[in-house]
Amino acid sequence: MTEAVRGQSWSQRIASEVLLRWGARLGIAWIGLLTLLAVFAPLLANSHPLLVQDANGWHSPMLIHLGPADTTLLGIFFLTLLLVLLPGRRLLRMLAWLGGAAVVGALSWALVSPPALVVYEQYREAEAAGEYQRVIRAPIPYSAKDYLRDYADTGLESPRASDERLHWFGTDENGADVLSRMVHATRIALSIGFIATGIALAIGVVLGGLMGYFSGIVDIIGMRLVEIFEAIPTLFLLLTFVAFFGRSLYLMMLIIGLTSWSGYARYVRAEFLRLRQQDFVQGAIASGLSLPSILFRHMLPNGVAPILVAASFGVASAILAEATLSFLGLGLVDDPSWGQMLNQAVQSSTFNWWMAAFPGGAIFLTVFAYNLIGEALRDAVDPHVQSGPAKLPVKGTR
Repeated sequence: MTEAVRGQSWSQRIASEVLLRWGARLGIAWIGLLTLLAVFAPLLANSHPLLVQDANGWHSPMLIHLGPADTTLLGIFFLTLLLVLLPGRRLLRMLAWLGGAAVVGALSWALVSPPALVVYEQYREAEAAGEYQRVIRAPIPYSAKDYLRDYADTGLESPRASDERLHWFGTDENGADVLSRMVHATRIALSIGFIATGIALAIGVVLGGLMGYFSGIVDIIGMRLVEIFEAIPTLFLLLTFVAFFGRSLYLMMLIIGLTSWSGYARYVRAEFLRLRQQDFVQGAIASGLSLPSILFRHMLPNGVAPILVAASFGVASAILAEATLSFLGLGLVDDPSWGQMLNQAVQSSTFNWWMAAFPGGAIFLTVFAYNLIGEALRDAVDPHVQSGPAKLPVKGTR
């Protein structure tokens, strides 16, 4: 082992091991691309011009129509970059990030109020009338809810079929640009994956830690609770709640999180059962440390490896659950979703290949990327892979 490796922390060593694998690099690159698309979606796909110059000078219609979610994502992104670049202890930077993200979100939802009535056509009409001296548009000059049905009966149009408007991925049944809706749909795909998995992780880590540390009657009651939740079919529960309470993204996140924590609880329980008799845990107990400090400051960092692997697969499962619900026609009504667009491929009498290929490919690549990251994490944290038996030479070689 080199001096550089000896000086690395556990997280740095795992990160370097993961980045050595090409599959993990490709998966992280794809997720990073989706994150950038989600954060900068208003700058990349928008019917409102980024900048226009008229008789009153320069102004930005795009900024006027930014919503609270747009400003929150942009603020958290730049806050993350700032805290990554600034020096300081990791825990303090994490606490600063949580506090800053809460402040940014609260200010955005309290102060940002876009116009209630949105007319996408007004800027195109003004540009055609020569009212603007200069116009700077987004790379995709169509918003996700800009429905253009004035040139087709159904709105469906294959890629690059129109001479008047350029749609690289075609249009859906309402005439909306598919590429623009796919860019904005990355927000739903990433948010439901991370938030639902975060809820499941929080519940699973706490309950699993208590079961593994106390054992006995606490473990027996906790395992019966785990078995009950493992018997609940997540998809059927989602269908039931959507039928009775309507379609809500937050409800989907909550249900997926509340029904998928049992696997994380099992992993944490097994690790804590192994660690509770270790010398450092007994020393922490003898020192009189509090229970949260023993569980989450001393034991959890030493048993977090299987949870990281399971979480990467959990995010992929949450994305698939939302896509399945949207494909069945029970997802969000107006907000863009990959599963919803996939559903439109088979709605009409003819098969619309562009509505199946592009959203379906995005779902496949995203789930595949998380699986690649999970596989790399599993190999990186597995001690048998890191220090396995030496390979025997093949006969006939030296």
